[in-house]
Formats: sequence, C-alpha cells, structure tokens
Amino acid sequence: MQQPAPPPPPPVVAPPPTAKQRQVQQLIDQVEKAYAAGDADYRKGRLPEAKAEFDRAVDLMLASGIDIKSEPQLQDEFDHVIDQVNALEMEALKQGNGFAPKVEPTPADVASDVTFEVAPDIVEKAKTELATTKSDLPLMVNEYVAGFINFFANSPRGHATLMHSFQRAGRYKAMIQRVMAEEGVPQDLIYLAVAESSFQPRAVNAKSRAGGMWQFMPYGNYGLVRNGFVDERFDPEKSTRSYARYMKFLYDQLGDWYLAMAAYDWGAGNVQRAVQKTGYADFWELYRRNNLPGETKNYVPEILAAIIIANHPTQYGFDDVTLDPPVLTDTVTINYSIDLRLASDLVNAPIDELMALNPSLLRMATPPGTSFDLHLPAGTGTVFQERVAGIPESRRNAWRYHRVNADDTLESVARTYRVTAAELAATNQLRAGQGLSGLEALVVPVAPAAAPTAHTVLYTARRGDTLVSIADRFGVSLDQLRRWNKIPAGVHVEPGRRLHVAEPATVRRTKGHRTTITASDLKPQSAAHATERASAHHAASTSGKTNAHVTSSDGKHTTHAKPQTRAQK
Repeated sequence: MQQPAPPPPPPVVAPPPTAKQRQVQQLIDQVEKAYAAGDADYRKGRLPEAKAEFDRAVDLMLASGIDIKSEPQLQDEFDHVIDQVNALEMEALKQGNGFAPKVEPTPADVASDVTFEVAPDIVEKAKTELATTKSDLPLMVNEYVAGFINFFANSPRGHATLMHSFQRAGRYKAMIQRVMAEEGVPQDLIYLAVAESSFQPRAVNAKSRAGGMWQFMPYGNYGLVRNGFVDERFDPEKSTRSYARYMKFLYDQLGDWYLAMAAYDWGAGNVQRAVQKTGYADFWELYRRNNLPGETKNYVPEILAAIIIANHPTQYGFDDVTLDPPVLTDTVTINYSIDLRLASDLVNAPIDELMALNPSLLRMATPPGTSFDLHLPAGTGTVFQERVAGIPESRRNAWRYHRVNADDTLESVARTYRVTAAELAATNQLRAGQGLSGLEALVVPVAPAAAPTAHTVLYTARRGDTLVSIADRFGVSLDQLRRWNKIPAGVHVEPGRRLHVAEPATVRRTKGHRTTITASDLKPQSAAHATERASAHHAASTSGKTNAHVTSSDGKHTTHAKPQTRAQK
C-alpha cells in the first residue's frame, strides 16, 4: 500500500527587517531619487544641476555613516550609481558639452583599422633611420612597426592625431623624464602615453572606467589616493610615478621590455601563460603564433613607431611640431579645505585654469582634514599665502575674496555675492555705508549654500571667463544663464560683455491692488557644485585580488596591484 505523501513543509516566513536593514533601504531609496533627478536634468541639458544631483546621490552614501563594503545591498547600489554616472560622463566627454571637458581620440583609437601590407621601401627606410636612432629601449623595425609608421606619416587622420599627441606631450615631458630617471626606467617609455591617453590627464575609458594619463583602473591599489574628493589617477606626476614603478616591476618579472609593454596592456598573468604555452618569451613569436589579442598585437608596434618618428620627426613629416609649453606651477601644501573659487579670487586666475592645474580634484574644493598639494599658476604661491591668511580656516570652503573696483560699494558687492551689506561691513571691520576708496579687496562671508536673490545682477565678463565659470561663480545654472542672456548654446563669452546673472523680479498688480514680487525660475537647482571637474563617483574603491608589487608615491609603504587589461578595457 502506497504511503501518503508527507505534508509540505511550512512556508518560510522571512524575518522582519532589522533596524539596520530598514536604514539601508531608506538610504537606497534616497540615493535612487537623487540619481533619477540628476538623470532627468542631464537629459534636459541642465548639466550643472545634473552634476549636483549625481554628487548628492554619492554623498548620501559616503556621509551616511554606514560601512558600504559591509552591506552588500548598499555596495551594489554604490557600484550601480557609479557605473551609470560614468556612462553619462563619457557621453559628455565625447560631446564636450560643459559637463566634462572634451577628450580627443588617441592615436590607438584612430589606428584600429591599420592594415600591415607595407611596401618594402618603407620597411627599408625605417630600418635605415633606426641605425641612427638613440633610444634606451631595444628598438626594431619589421612590417608591423612599419605599418604604423606609414599610417602616422602618410594618413591625414593618423598624422594629425599623433601630431596633437606630440604637441600635448610638451606640457608634461620634462616632468615625466625626471620621474623616469628617478625610478630607473627607460626614458622612451613616455610614449606609452601616446597609446593610453594621448597625454590627456583626464582621459577616461568608456567601458572600463580606466582613467588618467596612464589609464589605471578604478579599483586596485597603485599607491594612488582615491576618495570622495581626490582621484590621483588624474594627477600627472603621481600617476606617472606609479606607472614607472609598475613598468619596472613588469620588466623584473618578465625580463623583456616588449613583454612588459604587452603585460601593461593585457596583464602580466596573461602574458606569462602565453609564454608558458608556447615556450617563447618573445613578443614577436607570440604575435606570429597568434597568442596575443588583436589590441595587444597593435599596442607594442604602435609605441615603437611613435618612438622612431619622435626621434626622426623631419623624415616623417613632423618637423613642424610645436610643443605645448610645460605646465609650470607654484605648489602650496595645505591641510584644510578651500573652495577653488576662493583660490581663484586670491590669485586672480580663471577658475578653469585652477581646475586644469589640479585635475585630481573631483570637487570644487580640496579635501578637509588631510594634506593636499594645491597647484597654483606660477608666481602666485606667495600672494595666495598672504591673502588666505586673512580668512578664517573654517571659512575657506565658502567665503570669497573680492578685488575692489572703482565703482564698487558695500551694497553692490553684497548684492553680487548675495550677502547683506551689514554682514559684509562687519566681516571687513567697516561702518555701514562706508565707501570703499583706498581698499584693495573685501573678504565676502558667503554662506556654504548661497541664497538666491530677487534682484538683477549684471556681471562684466573678464578675460578667461566662460559661461560655465560665471554660472558657477554666482551659483546659477548654465541653462539659466543662457536663457537670461538669450545665448542659445556654447560656453564662450567675449570679454567686456555684460551678463544678467539673476532674472529680474517681475512686479505685477493683484486684484486687491497689493503688489506681488515674483522671480520665476530664479532659484538655482542645487548648483553648489556646478562646474566640478568630476564627481565623487570616481572615488569608488572596491576590493579584489591583486598580484603586482607597487611602491606608493611617497616611498613609505608597498601595496599590491594588478591593472585591468586593455583587452578587458
């Protein structure tokens, strides 16, 4: 007799969520709401507002007091937001639309369709040039290298892209050469930057989020600081030092500079496995036996072609290369947070210039409570120190410094920065209504989030201003600034042009004859971070296994790191 089936087990009742779980879910809901608002602003072209909302989404998590890595659900949300924002930023990079600076394609990008059917005379010419090429790398020419030489020398697109790369190299060449010498690696390794970023410190890979001149991945530890304020992958000198140390490690591990280059592109483990599989510790044998991915096959000969052309520019049509002037700065080490807009005021330099000199900053302010090397225009370090001393340290992330013009009054300056004339006078130890004759500058006690004004403010554009920097200066959106001044697109503004930077209040009569003042669309949409170079989403640090030995840039400790391969990029 068949036994009756056992009764089904009772349904598993999930335990009620704990207080911690409810807190995490509430935080995720807030983050999703901020991200959705930023995405909506981005789609409407309201770029500063989008940036502020994206920053807020990340800030909510970073400032929550919850250990993100200990909460899988929150870690997933963090990674999701970062990936989504990165995708939008890369879209903006391609458009150069003010959300992020435009990044040019690298020679590697435009050479992806190179064929290697090269006439014998090109190979022979390159071999002849090689005999007089001075390099600290073991150079060689074959049909693969000659193919890239031909492309860069004779293709209009290839020639133009490599030309721009060589020109841009002038900004950092002296620094890179010094670091390479200090780290004991070949000087011509500088030309890996041709393939990686075309010497653009803010380059970001759309797929992998690899970033900086040397395209380090966003996870793994290379001796580079990454947090909510700073990403040193974008610091030209610090990332160069990490790159040199990593290349030295790869060479020590593989014993060959060509294999080390391939490993930088594809990963040391992959190259080692290819060597073990074939028994050949030789890049060209791995190439011929098809044991390398296509990108890595092109990577090494492309770099060798750039080195040979750089050593013989006249022979290959690059005799008219004019190097960009080197980046010269005064560096001030600070341990307090300062808003770049205040620093811009203090040294009388456009905000865009300070952002370019400090590409590792993810925000418009330096990090609080930690040391930071602030790069200022050459010759301005002393005046910065003198002027910043007059501003309380705790206020340097908000207050401003205004150079007095002949027609300035306490009231006009107060309106410009949306503070009261009484506050402005008290901060500067002046009497109410006192004239400003004889004063060089005023310290302006701006609140961390400037309040909107219902008065029209006119601003005269100065040399170096853009619509982005002006919108940021006054805490309004780029969209508002364009609308108020009937500027349909773009960020360029002619010096001397007078711009409305607040919409005029509208006075109308109500039925009861009472006067009502309105200022539609006057309130900025969270524009506190309107022109930040990059938001804190770049600062996600995730754990993972690593296997490459790298010494930190300060030489005090060693860590392990494994760059993601370019094939995975």
